[in-house]
Amino acid sequence: MTLTFTTEPAVPLPAAERAELLASPGFGTVFTDHMISIDWDRDRGWHSARLHPYGPLVLDPSAQVFHYGQEVFEGMKAYRRPDGTVVTFRPYANAARFNRSCARMAMPELPEETFVEALELLAGTDREWVPEQPGCSLYLRPFMIATQHTIGFYGPSAAYRFMVIASPAAAYFTAGPKPLSVWISREHTRAAPGGTGEAKCGGNYAGTLVAQEQARRDGCDQVVWLDPVERRWVEEMGTSNLFFVYGDRLVTPALSGTLLAGVTRDSVLALADELGYRAEEGRVGVEQWRADAESGALTEVFSCGTSSMITPVGSVRSADGGWTIGGGVPGPVTSRLAEEIAGIQYGTRPDPFGWVHKIA
Repeated sequence: MTLTFTTEPAVPLPAAERAELLASPGFGTVFTDHMISIDWDRDRGWHSARLHPYGPLVLDPSAQVFHYGQEVFEGMKAYRRPDGTVVTFRPYANAARFNRSCARMAMPELPEETFVEALELLAGTDREWVPEQPGCSLYLRPFMIATQHTIGFYGPSAAYRFMVIASPAAAYFTAGPKPLSVWISREHTRAAPGGTGEAKCGGNYAGTLVAQEQARRDGCDQVVWLDPVERRWVEEMGTSNLFFVYGDRLVTPALSGTLLAGVTRDSVLALADELGYRAEEGRVGVEQWRADAESGALTEVFSCGTSSMITPVGSVRSADGGWTIGGGVPGPVTSRLAEEIAGIQYGTRPDPFGWVHKIA
């Protein structure tokens, strides 16, 4: 399938105002001049691909996304390198996961080449919005929504819209390198076997907010989910995957169908082997987590995701008490992996896997 993008240039924000916003962009609150839209319907398939000014959408109140939740999304970043070029990190991996989410939610798949082309066009057009400060980036949010006008729920929507928006971003966690504190949720679960846990859809996140708020009330930064059957096995954190470090051995919960297959998670598994660590997928029980932390066998824990990158976890709390990991300070394995992945993305380290994709 070949789509030709039409372009409607936006009136750019004055350079001085853009520079002021980029000096302290926050996360997800400032948006670039343009966005991408591509429509789909049963008769024409994908059509009307366009780059146009960022702004509000006009949707019918009966659009199925509002009533039956057909929606999926992705997240990745564009980075400015020392030579001024702008790159993304493993965009085809995100494209493939996006289509897996679409298939699970009974939505049409978008060709991977079109997905990546949309990223290239938006980030290339709005490249002046890619921050130059170390650790900052341009966050790209592709998503798809059901737009058919009906509340007669008889099946999947007959119309959809794929979009990409972009937002300059500072570090996700304002605490910087300070290790996170996490709350283990025993009352709620994120997903169930056979459900949508491995799809990146909005409902998976909406259903977790009550537990995230509980974590914050108890003084924690994030929530940790256990398996939905035994409530025993650690699965993932609220917005990212988890790794457990035992000296030079790394363990991350195996993909079970109820947790997200993170692109950063997959990258850590590959990079750890390249750096001489033993990385594996397995199971870590919550009681084992506590016992190993208290005995010192577990030396580090970190989370990883596109938004939050690699972030150390220093302390854990639950309804029956809490514990500290490795003295509550960032460990050497976590720090090295964070530096290596950031170095690949920003161009200060070699890229042995060919993960970097140049945009402009």
